[in-house]
Amino acid sequence: MNKITISYKTKNNLINELEKDERIKVLEKQNLFKKLIFSKKEYADIYFHNGVLDDSSISNIKNAKKVIVNSKFLKNNILEKIEVSKEKIKVIYPSIKLNYQKTKKVKEEFCKKFDIDSTPKIIYFTAKNLKASGVKEFFDVVVSLSSMNKQIVISSTKNQITNLRFLISKYNFGDEVLLLEDYKNENELFLAADIFILPTNSKVFTTSILKAMYFKCAVFTTSINPASELIDVFATMENPNDPNTSFKVDALLSRPEDLKSIQKFNRKIAKKYELQKNINKLNATLDNI
Repeated sequence: MNKITISYKTKNNLINELEKDERIKVLEKQNLFKKLIFSKKEYADIYFHNGVLDDSSISNIKNAKKVIVNSKFLKNNILEKIEVSKEKIKVIYPSIKLNYQKTKKVKEEFCKKFDIDSTPKIIYFTAKNLKASGVKEFFDVVVSLSSMNKQIVISSTKNQITNLRFLISKYNFGDEVLLLEDYKNENELFLAADIFILPTNSKVFTTSILKAMYFKCAVFTTSINPASELIDVFATMENPNDPNTSFKVDALLSRPEDLKSIQKFNRKIAKKYELQKNINKLNATLDNI
């Protein structure tokens, strides 16, 4: 039996599982030696594309039988720049492989650990690069909130948090903000949070949005980020400085039932992209190769 060949730019959970499949063969990337001897490039049956559309990506897309992307944004980008059939490109959002726990219990234990009141709603922000991901815009949203029913939690690396302390000194937050450096259990923070806000300018699918949804957070992010395709219009920010965001967050802080409804809805949406469900979607594509 001929194996189905795949190639990719970046490895993810879905590809890790595919590599275990006996039907699949992963094509090795062409090294410098092969290029120098003008070895004929072998193209995969299925190409997993993400990121920039460079010459190599375009070549792989044109020659693949099927192309897998992680957002409609990427699919549309390809269709705008390359003459290929839209049926050739399939959207499979990033895969979730996480251990869900009861959020109320996790929040109570988290608040006890840091000696903070568990009654206020936790508004969470995290990123590897806080500035690039919109931490200043996040603060602008928080400082505009009229509700006192809130506890702010921000986590990142030690260097990022150290730099953040200079910025945070400009705001009069008092005890409302908890800064965490190199926190080992990031999932605990998402589980403890009630609202996750990421006013990013990035056009790369931010998986923390999907993680926050899976862990039952209300989520706000910018329309420019492909992850916004999974959230409700209400929670979509037109840009990182969208003035309506603070009003919307205030509304959720003052209406617990609305907040709970959005949290449940987000988890329901995110569960559609659990790893096994994405594998099933991909198997349907494999069967048609």
